[in-house]
Amino acid sequence: MRYRRQMIRERLDGMQRMPTREGVQEAADKIAAILPMTPLLPVEIGAVRCWAKAEVLQPVGAFKIRGAWHRLSALTDAESERGVVAVSSGNHAQGVAWAARELRIAATIVMPRNAPGVKLDATRALGAEVVLYDRPGEDRDEVAARLVAESGAVLVHAFADPWVIEGQGSAGIEITAQLGRQPSNILACCGGGGLAAGLALACPESAVVPVEPEGWDMVGQALAAGEIVRVSANPPATICDALQPDATKPINLAVLKDRADPGVTVTDEEVRTAQRFAFAKLRLVVEPGGAAALAAALAGKVPLDEYSVIMLTGGNTDAASFAAMLAGE
Repeated sequence: MRYRRQMIRERLDGMQRMPTREGVQEAADKIAAILPMTPLLPVEIGAVRCWAKAEVLQPVGAFKIRGAWHRLSALTDAESERGVVAVSSGNHAQGVAWAARELRIAATIVMPRNAPGVKLDATRALGAEVVLYDRPGEDRDEVAARLVAESGAVLVHAFADPWVIEGQGSAGIEITAQLGRQPSNILACCGGGGLAAGLALACPESAVVPVEPEGWDMVGQALAAGEIVRVSANPPATICDALQPDATKPINLAVLKDRADPGVTVTDEEVRTAQRFAFAKLRLVVEPGGAAALAAALAGKVPLDEYSVIMLTGGNTDAASFAAMLAGE
């Protein structure tokens, strides 16, 4: 059993195939058949009128529905019968749970005990079984590997699965259609690099800029070093609960290497400023992790032009904390 768990964990670092642009287009076609495009909204930042992709308006409030649908809809009948296991702090959890409900597949989601209550509740409400782990303290991949070994379920990794990467990239296909051309650059909120990698495949003519919380820039550091970099032993606290992986994975780094800029980091206060801006100017509720790219744009950390696109990736936040943030508390 221990050997099998080890084999499962090794798959996280060496998936069976690489994602492709053709796969991204297939994912976009599949998603277009079930979901409308999310809006591409004009937004003025300084003297520049650029664009914001409102993924906060997805049925689960985040872009993660894209990768989840592409992955689960690609399962064989035998795999579907065994169910799926995923690891997530909330948005991937809801995406997998939504897709599993629609496709009538059993889903078990490994979530941190300190995940926002709104995300835990929403995942359970979609019919998924939730298994909690302590963050920090427990290895979430080990918890997931144990569940997969016990049940034979299919692991749906939040950012290191080729189908998930392709699914996230479908947003880039939509953006290109809406903009009438590929963006000059795309600012992407970044955790493990699934969205950034998918966008890099979807929009090969665009510069992709991963934006991460300070102290959690595992993708940016990996791109700079040319190898996987793990988070420090005592990482700083961040309000961006959705952007806290310990490290990116080789599959993401392989796609992003020579394609994405090393990226930028943002502070909690810059993220709060972005949340307030999105609410006041775009009338959108954006969670901290979903506002990271906008935070970088507002702080002047990335050059913008009329063909720049800012990803607003998630809007799952509870009313009390969002109200406190708006009030400056």
